[in-house]
Amino acid sequence: MSGRFRRLAETGRPEVRFTVDGRSVGALAGDTLMVAMLTAGSALRDSEFGDGRRAGFCLMAACQDCWVWTAAGERLRACSTEVSEGLSVLTTQPEASWPNVG
Repeated sequence: MSGRFRRLAETGRPEVRFTVDGRSVGALAGDTLMVAMLTAGSALRDSEFGDGRRAGFCLMAACQDCWVWTAAGERLRACSTEVSEGLSVLTTQPEASWPNVG
């Protein structure tokens, strides 16, 4: 799959490996999740308001459009969270983190 972002500079930084929905992804040390995920693919997550894919919006942690999740249900802003070795993120909210009703 072709990524939405293209890396043009700073290619000499060390590689970091993390997973997105169980798929191993490479990034460079210092990349945010948004940069890493959009360099490797075309979207960050599915929209909760329709059937479209989302790729972030404001790029400054203000709009709520780039949320991704850990397997434990912790929300992370992809635009302001730095990727780290072994990090595992999900592009859909895990059901275990939904509140129990009834």
